[in-house]
Amino acid sequence: MSIELNHTIVESPDPDAGAAFLAEVLGLPAPYHFGPFTVVEVAHGTSLDFMTVAEPHSQHYAFLVPDDEFGVIAGRLRERGVPTFADPGHRRPGHNTDDGGQGAYFDSPEGHNLEILTRPYGSGS
Repeated sequence: MSIELNHTIVESPDPDAGAAFLAEVLGLPAPYHFGPFTVVEVAHGTSLDFMTVAEPHSQHYAFLVPDDEFGVIAGRLRERGVPTFADPGHRRPGHNTDDGGQGAYFDSPEGHNLEILTRPYGSGS
């Protein structure tokens, strides 16, 4: 049996807003409600289930995106005035070219440290 991640819970004071932000920025289908969650389907049956938490704990979520989508997503972030950074500590503005691809970090409305990257770590030439 192969093991795949099915879902994880994302803490948010406003699950609908947080889920909508993520879906819009990444170009994913609109979120839907399932029980107490606002669900964003990411890929291959994996979902991020946004749950109401008054004071969320910051988490890191990284998304592997195709090369041709990286610029599109970065453009959506620029349109929304969301700064991007080359490093997880948000010290260097812009994006990186680690592992022969591109990567950028940005904050979600809840304060989660999100990342888009075009190559998995350690896969570069």
